[in-house]
Amino acid sequence: MASGHSKKKALRERYIFGVFDIESHKQVFNIKFSVLHLLLGLAGFLIVVVTSVVLTVIYTPLRELVPGYPNAQTRQVMMENALRADSLEKVIHLWEIHLVNLQRVLAGQAPMAPEEILPKGQGPDIPEFTVGGRSREDSLLRAGAELREQQSRSSISGSNLHIEGLHFFPPVRGLITSGFSPAENHYAIDIVAPENSVIYAVLDGTVNFASWTEEFGYVLQIQHENNLLSIYKHCSQLFKKVGDPVTAGSAVAIIGSHGTYSTGFHLHFELWHKGVPLDPADYINF
Repeated sequence: MASGHSKKKALRERYIFGVFDIESHKQVFNIKFSVLHLLLGLAGFLIVVVTSVVLTVIYTPLRELVPGYPNAQTRQVMMENALRADSLEKVIHLWEIHLVNLQRVLAGQAPMAPEEILPKGQGPDIPEFTVGGRSREDSLLRAGAELREQQSRSSISGSNLHIEGLHFFPPVRGLITSGFSPAENHYAIDIVAPENSVIYAVLDGTVNFASWTEEFGYVLQIQHENNLLSIYKHCSQLFKKVGDPVTAGSAVAIIGSHGTYSTGFHLHFELWHKGVPLDPADYINF
């Protein structure tokens, strides 16, 4: 008991810290304190310092120096990957609509609305016309469309008379490296052009698809009058979004070399009429 009492008494004993002038020996100032007050003061100082350091790390760029905390570049990559995953999910839904509607068109039936194909709540925001891929099923369906076109050439030729009278604006000036070849499941032409070349809309219309795809990079699709559809693939940047109106000759994208099917900077350009692929070189001077 005596030992504990003496410790408490030692903590409460008051001391004086004084400062004196060396020449006059006069006291300049003094501080009265006890050991308890000194300990409480040190504890408060440490709390203030620790709190200041924590707040500085949380609300300033210094937090990026903390091991394991993602920096700005890492967060940007994470955001881009999340957006890309979301775009790929939408593209899968769009392809599902495309395949089902193409089957119905080939069977002479009216295309189904998106809400009739996808789960409730997913259909209304998805456009009717979508980007075709190169899956086995899609290739077979396109081959069937080509066969249907050849079998009814006379009727199709008659319906294309008003198309031949249209003035198509070249989407890009360059060298055609791969032509239209339905036998090889290539329903487009590939046009090589310099990096950063601007891509233009071939006719007036409305954008009904603008997104990233794993196979073709950024893809833009424009619906025109007369049941015409133009598709621009392997873009590095898009200037338009879904619902934007475009005019013939207006800039819509930048040429790129993106996607698993890309072999260099070029534009993969498709032209469709009433669900039938057309050879763009028959209508456009590249």
